[in-house]
Amino acid sequence: MQDQFEPLPLIRIVLVATSHPGNIGAVARAMKNMGLHDLVLVNPNQFPSYEASARASGAADILDQARVVSTLAEALADCHQVIGASARLRKVAWPQLSSREVGEFAVRAADVGRVALVFGREDSGLTNEELDQCDKLGHIASNPTYSSLNLAAAVQVFAYECRMACGAVVPQSEGYRYQPATHADMEGFYVHLEQALLQVNYLDPNKHERFMRRMRRLFNRAQPDSKEIAILRGMLTAVIKASNPQ
Repeated sequence: MQDQFEPLPLIRIVLVATSHPGNIGAVARAMKNMGLHDLVLVNPNQFPSYEASARASGAADILDQARVVSTLAEALADCHQVIGASARLRKVAWPQLSSREVGEFAVRAADVGRVALVFGREDSGLTNEELDQCDKLGHIASNPTYSSLNLAAAVQVFAYECRMACGAVVPQSEGYRYQPATHADMEGFYVHLEQALLQVNYLDPNKHERFMRRMRRLFNRAQPDSKEIAILRGMLTAVIKASNPQ
């Protein structure tokens, strides 16, 4: 009989530039409470630390297995879907999910690959550049006059929703099965796309940030698979060669 919580090990918690080591320990405890195990830390201010271990209580194994990396791209390279935790409004709206929708989406997406839930700095969250690396944004409904949640509390809410969603997993049909493009695949494609559009003078080199964000939103919504990304990159290579004859 299939374990209904089988998707949970494929859901990764990513913490970016965490200031207080105690929060890392509290996050580890929240993860273990809900059956999540994969923790990646991007440039934490201090780790490992006694305070983190003390706050983790019985979740020392989560800290022992945690990976520390220097960039968000490295933390996400093998992920197929990325959800950033943010309440920030942006000029180019990103698909935004409630915490319940995040849990449901993450569990469904884990059927085909690894999913990352990304949390930013305690005081300022994720930067625009970091949000650009997310496919969707997750939002926790809270008191609008006091909406700031402690980092571990935010992780606890999302982790809880992931666990609850496991009871409603619908098995994927036996139709078309594909290898979804990883985060690294998509980032490589976006760099290639920007290069090609600059090569043919479609983009203003000084004013194309918002355009590229729209392109990210478009292709993230389409969720191309790895073969489709390879085809698109082959097309871009042909465009670059045709516009720069030897």
